[in-house]
Amino acid sequence: MIATIADWLGAGCLVAGALLGLAAGIGVLRFPDALSRMHAATKPQVLGVLLLLLGIALRLRSPADVGMILLVAVFQLATAPVAAQMIGRAAYRSGRVDRSLLDADELAERAPGGGPAGPA
Repeated sequence: MIATIADWLGAGCLVAGALLGLAAGIGVLRFPDALSRMHAATKPQVLGVLLLLLGIALRLRSPADVGMILLVAVFQLATAPVAAQMIGRAAYRSGRVDRSLLDADELAERAPGGGPAGPA
């Protein structure tokens, strides 16, 4: 009984994670600027991967598998924000960011003339 419920919950998590991954892919293709694309590539993608991993863990249920899945989840949570920050900074430095869309521009103070910031 419990195994059947865990299997159904796992299947639901797998479907939800796949749909979030699809939404992230569509967002990357459809959004107009670099910052919107970066947001679409990181936010739903991370939650989608975590839901997929939860679904797999609910399906497999062995301690070794769950431990490995937990390590993958921690690695995903540690690397996605850093990658998004690097992509955003590279887009800013290359001038691909529409500055009128920014609420606050902290990097403009670091560069002379308000242009893209140089190497930190």
